[in-house]
Amino acid sequence: MVLHSAGRRIVFLVDQIIDEQEVLLKNLGSQLRRVRNLAGATLLGTGKTVPVLNIPDLILSAQRLSASGLKPAAQVEEKPASPKSVLLVEDSITSRMLLKSILENAGYEVSLAVDGIDAITRLRSGSYDLVVSDVQMPRMNGFDLTAKIRLDKKLGETPVVLVTALESREDRERGIEVGANAYIVKSSFDQSNLLEVIGRLL
Repeated sequence: MVLHSAGRRIVFLVDQIIDEQEVLLKNLGSQLRRVRNLAGATLLGTGKTVPVLNIPDLILSAQRLSASGLKPAAQVEEKPASPKSVLLVEDSITSRMLLKSILENAGYEVSLAVDGIDAITRLRSGSYDLVVSDVQMPRMNGFDLTAKIRLDKKLGETPVVLVTALESREDRERGIEVGANAYIVKSSFDQSNLLEVIGRLL
């Protein structure tokens, strides 16, 4: 596929071109403004939420990679023989599908939960290597979910990463107190930082 922007052209290898259609682009908001190479997300007629690439950013990233002489990460990193399983807990459908896409592209097997109660049910009936959770959710928030995981004999050692818009010192301290292994603020969100944290915990 040939992409061009501001007089620059670059060729990208894609597995398949499935369809072409006009979509209504929804930005990711200030909470996720630093997600590299993404312009936003859109809702398809099927009800599926999909991320939309930022073409100028994508071309710049490819040019920087070429200038550095490095190969794309997908060519130099070996995928794990058996992918690690991540439970993603997020009530916002836009954030949920975006984070799911980031994690799956990094090679993780991702299951979804819409709040803390849904997450606890899934954790007790399945097997997960790590939990990534929002904090502000209905029914059971991320703090209470983390505390409940730590008190459970079976789940107590499961790593938990909180990804939230709450950035006060008190909220960060509460996250650590209830047992979170990492606390990432959405206003300074960077996907490489999230993946680095998860990689260390696994």
